[in-house]
Amino acid sequence: MTKFEIHQFICRTDNYGVLVSDADTGLTMSVDAPDAKRIDEELEKKKLNLTHLLITHKHQDHIDGIEYLKNKYNCIVLGPESEKDQIPHLDITLIGDEYIDFSGSPIRVIETPGHTLGHIVFFFEREKILFAGDTLFLMGCGRVFEGTHEQMFESIKKIRDLPIDTVIYCGHEYSLANAKFAISIYPDNENIGNRYEHIQKAVSEKKCCLPTTLERELRTNPFLMYDDPVLKNKLGKIKSTDLEVFSETRTQKDNF
Repeated sequence: MTKFEIHQFICRTDNYGVLVSDADTGLTMSVDAPDAKRIDEELEKKKLNLTHLLITHKHQDHIDGIEYLKNKYNCIVLGPESEKDQIPHLDITLIGDEYIDFSGSPIRVIETPGHTLGHIVFFFEREKILFAGDTLFLMGCGRVFEGTHEQMFESIKKIRDLPIDTVIYCGHEYSLANAKFAISIYPDNENIGNRYEHIQKAVSEKKCCLPTTLERELRTNPFLMYDDPVLKNKLGKIKSTDLEVFSETRTQKDNF
């Protein structure tokens, strides 16, 4: 259970905007700022005042709306310390394992380098809600642009170690493409096959596939299944380390 209302919506092409609000305190946060006007429309529709803006990483499609939202709402902007020179208008910089408070709820900052070197994610410990940015996606994980496969592997492991009933919100709607890759590796996996069909139906009906749960991802996300003998055998990596299996999975997805 959570005291927060979480409102998710698509913006740009496939980015997710997410607003988290507490009616009792009037506090509202946005996770990333992909599209200022779209976020502003949703705030006005919900009659919310933006008080906090939490940034996961420096890519333009996650920071584009900061200036507009900061100027209009004078919200507090928080983001990764190591990317402070690339993210405008940061009021507070954050490092891994630091805690911040939002409306009386502790949020743990988790460093997840790989997609970018300074990427962070936000875990509401009490509510067991993770805002994963571009580190983890439904049935997928982020491309490794700046870091190494080993860094991304370690970041994914941190997420895999969270409570199994954690609810996960991601930065993009890549579900169908990720499901197609997953089923190419696991054509006989019933969980993945069923999920692929569900995602196809949701996409055809223009419904959001997110949020997901860690429990679902552990059963259907190849990037969290790096220790599965079936995956190791499929990749020809039966005697390989978990890191080597993860790395090969990421490479195959890049070329899929």
